[in-house]
Amino acid sequence: MSIYVEIEADDFLGHMFKSCTLDQANEFIPEKRGFRIHGHSTTIRLERVFWTVLEDMSDRMGITLPQLVGQIHDQCLVANDKNISSCLRVICMKYMNIYAA
Repeated sequence: MSIYVEIEADDFLGHMFKSCTLDQANEFIPEKRGFRIHGHSTTIRLERVFWTVLEDMSDRMGITLPQLVGQIHDQCLVANDKNISSCLRVICMKYMNIYAA
């Protein structure tokens, strides 16, 4: 049986929500995690799916999640000096679009 289903071109979003299992729906739940970046404590709130992608990225790079978050903080905040969560989400999307197989 194929996992691909014929859908209307304009109904891809409805198809994604209809096909969500309970585990997949849990990916939408925000989760807070605390980090120390350059000696300063910070809490970052992201949906679980983004934490999963960041964990995959850190594993692939051979570094810890806090090290990855610190690197992203230092490089991404040049363009967006206020919102680390936004930077992390964008990095996750770029990673998924370019590097995830």
